Amino acid sequence: MGVVKGGRYLLVPFFTLYMILFLYLPLLPHSVHCQCTKTPIIFNFGDSNSDTGGYADGVGLNFAPPNGRTYFHQPARRLSDGRLMIDFLCESLNTDYLTPYLNSLEPNFTNGVNFAIIGSATLPRYVPFSLFVQVSQFLRFRYRSPALMLNGYKDLVGDEDFENALYTIDIGQNDLAASFDNLTYSQVIERIPSFITEIKNAIWNIYEKGGKKFWVHNTGPLGCLPQKLALLARNATELDKHGCLQPLNNAAKTFNAQLRVLCEQLRRELINVTIVYVDIYSIKYDLIANASNYGFESPLMACCGNGGPPYNYNANINCGRTGYTVCHEGSKFISWDGVHYTEAANAIFASKILSTHYSTPQLSFNFFCNNM
Repeated sequence: MGVVKGGRYLLVPFFTLYMILFLYLPLLPHSVHCQCTKTPIIFNFGDSNSDTGGYADGVGLNFAPPNGRTYFHQPARRLSDGRLMIDFLCESLNTDYLTPYLNSLEPNFTNGVNFAIIGSATLPRYVPFSLFVQVSQFLRFRYRSPALMLNGYKDLVGDEDFENALYTIDIGQNDLAASFDNLTYSQVIERIPSFITEIKNAIWNIYEKGGKKFWVHNTGPLGCLPQKLALLARNATELDKHGCLQPLNNAAKTFNAQLRVLCEQLRRELINVTIVYVDIYSIKYDLIANASNYGFESPLMACCGNGGPPYNYNANINCGRTGYTVCHEGSKFISWDGVHYTEAANAIFASKILSTHYSTPQLSFNFFCNNM
């Protein structure tokens, strides 16, 4: 692995990244041409998988290089070398990247709000920034935004736009990860219904305030994260044929099965509502299992971290801290820092989402664009 050490790094050629985007994003050029009759409105809820700066704004933290090096060429308040899945999905609608709710410096909410915060989970309910807290923030925004617009304020969302908005939810990974820190496998499985209940309550609360279009991601293969493999791997019997921890992945599958049932249930209970369930687990696991087919190497190794093979993860020396190493060809790695993904991986995830092959029902962002 080519690396640069000690907190200094080189901006590398991006030919490899562009080739990956060219070969594996045939859908994005089509989707970015979708013509919405109005500016698409998106309200996003989640964790670091879709946080575009909420945590950084909330705690006043500036992420250190090499975060953001690939696309933004500087730290961009995201835990990645570049864009996240939500960024690519916004691009597919020809709309700006989402502004975090906690951004106090001339925010522009005309295309929606991002409530996602790094580290968020469904439980505990009242701990910032749980899903409950994020939805509470949304409800305040739902109440205040139309009133402020009537008083002449701009860059907000009008009353009628809330019904036409798309509500995206991607949360649950941190619930499972934290549970495995101090619970047995069976105890983790017993907790999953309580996580699902929080997601159900969130969708109901948004629905009762006019929300009709929901886009729900299931959780990814937790047992394939370099962080978990470095910290939890015990013996070969716990690993599947691709080197991922089976107990963690089985828990993620159980969570996803219950989330899918919830979406089916809510489609029957809620009137005039569209709920798209997206199988993010299969999308991410396919890339890890078939990494070489997509031009990636070392699918279970972090690009940015410490410790070298097989995982390059050290809990005491995270990406950006003194002593880290970072790969030259970040686009050939799936994992950025052991927990979060590289831009190249996120681009492929987004292309597969937009294909509709992993969605139930098979509706793409184009559907929501044409109906906004």
